[in-house]
Amino acid sequence: MFHLLLALGVFGLVTSTVYSIMVVAGVLHFRRQRMDVDPSFTPPVSLLKPLHGTEPNLAEHLEGFFQQDYPAYEILFCARTPNDAGLQIAREVATRYPAIPSRFVTSGEPPFANAKVASLDRMAQLAQHAILIVSDSDVRVGPQYLRAVVAPFADQNVGVVTCPYRGVPSPAPAANGRRAAALWTQLEGAGMSIEMTAGVLVANMLEGMQFALGPTMAVRDACVQEIGGFCVLGQYCADDFLLGNLVAAKGHRVVFSHHAIDHIVLNTGFVASMRHQVRWSKSTRFSRPKGHLGTSLTFSTPFALLACAAALGLHWPWIAAISLAWGIGNRMLLAAIVGAAVVQERSLVRTMLLFPLRDLMGFCFWLASYGSRTILWRGEEYTLEKGGYMRAVHGLPSLTEAEPAKNESPLTI
Repeated sequence: MFHLLLALGVFGLVTSTVYSIMVVAGVLHFRRQRMDVDPSFTPPVSLLKPLHGTEPNLAEHLEGFFQQDYPAYEILFCARTPNDAGLQIAREVATRYPAIPSRFVTSGEPPFANAKVASLDRMAQLAQHAILIVSDSDVRVGPQYLRAVVAPFADQNVGVVTCPYRGVPSPAPAANGRRAAALWTQLEGAGMSIEMTAGVLVANMLEGMQFALGPTMAVRDACVQEIGGFCVLGQYCADDFLLGNLVAAKGHRVVFSHHAIDHIVLNTGFVASMRHQVRWSKSTRFSRPKGHLGTSLTFSTPFALLACAAALGLHWPWIAAISLAWGIGNRMLLAAIVGAAVVQERSLVRTMLLFPLRDLMGFCFWLASYGSRTILWRGEEYTLEKGGYMRAVHGLPSLTEAEPAKNESPLTI
């Protein structure tokens, strides 16, 4: 039995090492894709910011979008109701920047499960410019953000631009009155920075970008109209993946920008953080089932622990030590390369040290994703079906013929 477990552990270490080599090749491919930027290409654009209540440092995050080094743009904010707390904060921030055109609209009760999509659909109807830039409320950007995201649209074949992002832990109050990020928040941030980005790099290398990432989805309004409007995404959990997938299916390019942004980890509580990551994994399972299944071979730490335990059971301590060092070293090196070369991770040493543990947790989330079809989203329970379609436990119809996400990435993102 121990021999079989050791063989399985070593097999997993080999497959995860092959995956790491593919990620490194993906990094090199990504860096070769850097486009020449025309500084004179600055068409007016519309920023779409869906909001839902308040969150830590929301005013600071929104303010960055008013401080862009860009000649002409408008910002639209949308929430369900006019008295939404997030919308009120956006109004207060906007008063400090009267030169930036901004509008505040409401979507009402969403007609489908994904309320964010209802807000996007409403704002797109009112947007005045041909390029729409969607970003989540938990995103923080610098003043060059718009120039970097808009630049690829100089190529008329480009339909969507999306950005890599680094997970930035949100600090929570500590016992001494100071604020510090909890360990699980830092671990979730490491998953965003490294695990997510690594999968994107490999998919980008093997078949090109055929999806978008939620923190930034820049898209031509004409492309949105061509796929039937934002509303076609309304019943799906992974609206970001689907937007890029549908636009790519129409023959337009999806560009993975070299401009990395901050994605703030808002789940400071342990339970909330774990639920969020399991939901993320379940969404991937149903949106990209084959790639998600293959993800099991990309983890390193669990196979290292298995090989170590089996070797100890066989009284081979050197094999145990080598297996453990192999797995942990594999993940630390992967975190160092992706963190430094792609997402410009600011706390690189911390991320390197945490990522082997996050890799083990990622395997646990992967296992948990097969435990049920149900997710909890904004207080409502949904059942996930083929393609990531969400059916409310109480009342929404199930998926019958809608299967828009045909082009599946070979590895989970």
